[in-house]
Amino acid sequence: MTDGPTYGFDTLQIHAGAKPDPATGARQTPIYQTTAYVFRDADHAAALFNLQEVGFIYSRLTNPTVAVLQERIATLEGGVGAVCCSSGHAAQIMALFPLMGPGKNIIASTRLYGGTVTQFSQTIKRFGWSCKFVDFDDVEAVKAAVDDDTRAIFGEAIANPGGYIMDVRSIADVADAAGVPLIIDNTTATPYLCRPIEHGATLVVHSTTKYLTGNGTVTGGCIVDSGKFDWSANDKFPSLSQPEPAYHGLKFHETFGPLAFTFHGIAIGLRDLGMTMNPQAAHYTLMGTETLSLRMERHVENATKIAKWLEADARVDYVTYAGLESSPYFERVKTVCPKGAGGLFTFAVKGGYDSCVKLVNALEIFSHVANLGDTRSLIIHSASTTHRQLSAEQQVAAGAGANVVRVSIGTEDANDLIADLDQALTKATS
Repeated sequence: MTDGPTYGFDTLQIHAGAKPDPATGARQTPIYQTTAYVFRDADHAAALFNLQEVGFIYSRLTNPTVAVLQERIATLEGGVGAVCCSSGHAAQIMALFPLMGPGKNIIASTRLYGGTVTQFSQTIKRFGWSCKFVDFDDVEAVKAAVDDDTRAIFGEAIANPGGYIMDVRSIADVADAAGVPLIIDNTTATPYLCRPIEHGATLVVHSTTKYLTGNGTVTGGCIVDSGKFDWSANDKFPSLSQPEPAYHGLKFHETFGPLAFTFHGIAIGLRDLGMTMNPQAAHYTLMGTETLSLRMERHVENATKIAKWLEADARVDYVTYAGLESSPYFERVKTVCPKGAGGLFTFAVKGGYDSCVKLVNALEIFSHVANLGDTRSLIIHSASTTHRQLSAEQQVAAGAGANVVRVSIGTEDANDLIADLDQALTKATS
């Protein structure tokens, strides 16, 4: 659908990448539950393996169901291509894989999901990579952190857990000046609320597990390529600009141009890392994307109403929702996320750690789970769960202090959710 008229988001979220199945006429994209695909002949097989022809070889690399999802997410984000994989964490590693090497570093926001902080501060050391964590509200500090070994800058459009809004354009300017890509995790915002590529991002990553699927059924991840970065402008990215030994000296950027990163993600990333999305997961996420705009509108509507109620409640110390006029990010929402500040935020309960635990245990509609972006409203005490591995200082920096709970506001009746919070706060603070 990308070569015809310019369609609106609501149309693209249903139709992009998909068409009736040519064999059966099935209107919904089938689940192609197969590991391998028959080649027309030996020459066809050779052309596929040499990257001279695009097609299906083996489902670790490519699958028709997954391919539809890749095109749909890329279209919604305004990118040229995408690679889907097994989880959001897999997407982050796959995004970095072509960029990094031993001794190289990334610069990341201090306001990130706790699992990402752990991945960047601990796990990537095993590859010889390192990470510098910087407050992205301090643009000068981000500039100062860049050195000759920096290969990427990473942040979240709407930060998990606090719902803080990142000034994507300002950090993109820093990345451009340094000659490195800006990678934006757009999981919490989704392309309906924010399109980071329009603000200067090079790559966009998603945990498709969350809002894109929206029903808490499958895990998945995605990397979207803007197609706008010049990988051959310097010698920092040899995986994309220099000859690839595994493909007889093929140069990805020279050969595939704007799609260099996407092709590398499939031909090298999925081939060797094997972080493959299964076709059934892709099917569930495709169905989820069909209602994305409708769900995000309700998430935002409910979150705004509930955040205002919480802010006025004497049992609550503060609320971090960027959609509140009291938020320091309120004005930034208008340019970064003009359709709303999302459905995720935190609030601090008077009484600290113990009151947070009592609150979580007393809720009836809210589910106590380590997830977000579901149609159901969810709550978690991050300091004792998702951010448990972090130091107290890191927890506070990430917006997940001991007195804070994170809520992912669903699409239920907002008045019912307020009543549930009301009775639980009474039990937690009495």
